[in-house]
Amino acid sequence: MQVRDSLGNGLGILTQVDQILTGSAPRATRFIVTVYGDVVEPRGGTLWMGTLIETCAKQGISESLARTAVSRLVSAGQLVGERDGRRSFYRLTALARREFVDAARVLFAPPPHAKGWLIAQSDGAVTSGNGWAKLSDALSIAPDRMDLPQPEGLVMRAEAVAGAGHLPDLAASYWDIAAIADGYAQVNLRYQPLCDAVDAGYSPDGAQALALRLRLVDDYRAVALRDPRLPLAALGEAWPGLACRKLFVKLYRALSPAADAFVGESFLDSTGPLLAVSEGSGLRLERLGVEAQRLSN
Repeated sequence: MQVRDSLGNGLGILTQVDQILTGSAPRATRFIVTVYGDVVEPRGGTLWMGTLIETCAKQGISESLARTAVSRLVSAGQLVGERDGRRSFYRLTALARREFVDAARVLFAPPPHAKGWLIAQSDGAVTSGNGWAKLSDALSIAPDRMDLPQPEGLVMRAEAVAGAGHLPDLAASYWDIAAIADGYAQVNLRYQPLCDAVDAGYSPDGAQALALRLRLVDDYRAVALRDPRLPLAALGEAWPGLACRKLFVKLYRALSPAADAFVGESFLDSTGPLLAVSEGSGLRLERLGVEAQRLSN
């Protein structure tokens, strides 16, 4: 199907969509983590190596790079290998599955942005990372998010009572907000042509839909998992993360029917084909559907 580029820049939307998969290949280890997180974890956690190699090849990742990346994930305690005759299967470890479930919440059921702040008096090492930033050796600050781990000791809630216009400066001083904003902007730029194509009636086949969805998840996940999700007042006007979230929800839902059908036809574990739609994958889509309604209001 030919879809005309409404921007009139001489380059068809479909050509730009093709460039998502024909440009630079993603990092092999990170992409394999994406495959397991998006497709495999909600369908039992095990995948045949042959399926993984074919999936990586569609992204420009060679078999040797895929095997090397899997070996690294085994060494890191995230995957465990099993053999059935000449076939090798890799399953997620229990620890990795817990980590993947936590990451899936950010992608498929994120809590709303924080409204205020937390101040903690505790060992700085305890409150480094996970959204926390050190104000001093004894004090740390974080967005007041329901999903944020809190340290032991004194934790207080805080809000701006004056000078709220300086909150973006505060955020930039303690978190790498500029890099996160740029990451979201790059995802928006890269996938807007796909949004335009979908709006114009573009309907990729199953293999293409899955390849595009996996690449979308890989790119979005790399930014979203670094985002401390600060109060919007601290992010300045036109925060690109909001538009990026809408784009992710829209495209994931649009690509999933064909992508999931392809998974059921082509992906194998040690017992046979994976489910096209499992309880876990269905719940993700249900949550995104609810979010899509909220975002459209």
